[in-house]
Amino acid sequence: MFERFTSPAREAVVQAQAAARDLRHNYIGTEHLLLGLGLTKQSVAERVLRGLGFDAGSIRGGIVRVVGEGPTTSIRTGDAEALRSIGIDIDEIRRRTEEAFGPGALDRPLAVRRWSLRGRRTSRCIPTSGHIPFTCRAKKVMELSLREALRLGHRYIGTEHILLALVREGEGLAACLLQESGASAERVRTAVLDALREPNTSGPPLEGA
Repeated sequence: MFERFTSPAREAVVQAQAAARDLRHNYIGTEHLLLGLGLTKQSVAERVLRGLGFDAGSIRGGIVRVVGEGPTTSIRTGDAEALRSIGIDIDEIRRRTEEAFGPGALDRPLAVRRWSLRGRRTSRCIPTSGHIPFTCRAKKVMELSLREALRLGHRYIGTEHILLALVREGEGLAACLLQESGASAERVRTAVLDALREPNTSGPPLEGA
C-alpha cells in the first residue's frame, strides 16, 4: 500500500514517527499522524488544517495536554555522583540492565499510555523496542486512507486521504482533538474537497494502480 503514497504523504508518516520520538512515546497513534500532517508544509492536509485553525504547535499542545510526554529517565551527573556516595554505581546498573534487556533499556518510556477526553478512555500496551510501532487505530487509518482515495477516484494516497481517514476512523485521539475544537468530520471533509478543487492540489497518478 505504501507504494501508492505521494511524497508528502510519506513525509507525513516520517514526521509522525519523529513526533512520537520527540514526545518520548513508544507508539505511533492517530494523534502523531495528525501532527505529522501538520508538520508536512505545503501539503493539502497541512493547508486544510491551517484553514481550520490548526497548526503543528496547537496539535502538539493538545497531545501533551491529554496524554503528556513520556518520562525521561536520564540521570544527571550530580544525581549519579550522589548515588555513588551511598554505594550505588549507576554505570554498573546500566551495564547489567542493558546486558539483560538491550541497549537503552533504562531510557525507554513506559509501555502503557492512557488518555481520556470527553468520557473516552483507552489504553495502549505496546512492547518497547528501538522500533516504534503503529497502534491498531493508526494502522486502521492507513487502511482507510486507501479507501478514501478509491472513494474519490484517485490512484494515489495523499495527505488529504490520511486526514479524511483520521476523521472517518472517528475514535482515535486525533479525531477527538479535531472535534473538540469544532472541526467535525463533515467540516473536515468539506474543507478537503474544497482544497482539492483548487489548482495544483491533486497528487500524481500511479502507474498500474
